[in-house]
Amino acid sequence: MNRNDRRVAIAALAVGALALVGIWLTDGDHEATRHVQPLESRTAHSGKPRSTPYFAVAPQKVERFDFDPNTADSTQLLRLGLQAWQVRNIYRYRAKGGIYRRKEDFAKLYGLTVKQYRELEPYIHISSDYQPASTLFADSRTKEQNGRQASFERDTLRYPVKIKEGEHIVLNMADTAQLKKVPGVGTYYAKEILRYGQWLGGYVSVDQLDEIEGFPQETKKYFIVQSPNPKRLNVNRLPLSQLRRHPYINYYQAKAITDYRRLHGPLKSLDELSLLPDFPPEAINRLKPYVEY
Repeated sequence: MNRNDRRVAIAALAVGALALVGIWLTDGDHEATRHVQPLESRTAHSGKPRSTPYFAVAPQKVERFDFDPNTADSTQLLRLGLQAWQVRNIYRYRAKGGIYRRKEDFAKLYGLTVKQYRELEPYIHISSDYQPASTLFADSRTKEQNGRQASFERDTLRYPVKIKEGEHIVLNMADTAQLKKVPGVGTYYAKEILRYGQWLGGYVSVDQLDEIEGFPQETKKYFIVQSPNPKRLNVNRLPLSQLRRHPYINYYQAKAITDYRRLHGPLKSLDELSLLPDFPPEAINRLKPYVEY
């Protein structure tokens, strides 16, 4: 090639190279645009709905009040703490002609736990309208009256009349029959109150009822403690095995007491144990009413 032909060829190659670079840059911009497409645009083109963000739902406030499972509406049942699907099951049962004739029938509700039933049991009141019609026709007037009297006495013993607002039960002097008169206390909690009181050696404060697992807080206002005189433990004489039987003394605390007696002699006050890691101030304060020297 002569000089002019070489110049023309070089110029053509340069133009071609610039065209290729321009095409490459244009494709890169389109690709970048495609990758950074806004979420709204992608959702619109794809036709898929946007996902709804999760949000916190305030927990449902559980209430306690008297109710009849044969007539209670969904709002009342939900306020009692039942789940929506449990309420639907109750409605289906009643729609098919099902009747709750006894409190125990309500315990058969699917998904109802033992703890939930025990808390609801004192508030279940079934109307006499749902008793079998055959009870209206007794062989004689005397038999009918006797049956009603027996039923009344049985229901009174099983489901005693609850005390009213402002009335109180003396905690250390009540038996199970008296304890069951407290709103929110059934057979289970009445036995637990007596059992734990015997384990402690007697209650010195109503707040000790909080130490019973699942005890309903709203019932504490019906109890009082008068002139507490709990059974006391002689911390200078009892062996480790007997000290640890008290609910406020564990194995390590009982061992610390016996070791202290062996090294330093008899205790004159629980405050002498305050420097030991097993006896923080709260442990000493709640144990003081139950020890002697």
